[in-house]
Amino acid sequence: MLRLFRRPLPIRRPGHEGQRGFTLLELLVVLTILGLLGAIAVPQAMRYLGTSRSQTARVQVQALMSSLDLFRLDVGRYPTEEEGLRALVDRPNTAPNWNGPYLTRRNGLTDPWGNAYLYRSPGRNAPVEVLSLGSDRAEGGTGEAQDVGSWQ
Repeated sequence: MLRLFRRPLPIRRPGHEGQRGFTLLELLVVLTILGLLGAIAVPQAMRYLGTSRSQTARVQVQALMSSLDLFRLDVGRYPTEEEGLRALVDRPNTAPNWNGPYLTRRNGLTDPWGNAYLYRSPGRNAPVEVLSLGSDRAEGGTGEAQDVGSWQ
């Protein structure tokens, strides 16, 4: 008997015989394992994120203090409280020997929580102080809410 229409043969790739996919049970096991790993890893990552903001604030405060020292070397004094930390970026009218900018970016004047650093001249513990009030924006506190200051 002569066949006029022939059915095409399936394409077979070498090494793929018998593979059809994953079962529902295998997918559920993998999702359960990923969920458990996420439940363990996410709180740990959040804890590190919190301490990294405080550490970033400490580094930034020290950088601001170094910039203030450079300002003092050029001008002969620290900026007044009225001039504030803006004097590190913009030339104040009262500083003829200003040789700045002492900070390359204006965003260096804000802490990791998005608040402006406080500047005191004279400070309570030193001639000048730079501080961040932490996440709570209030003096004192612990953990993420702890103040970060140049005298610490």
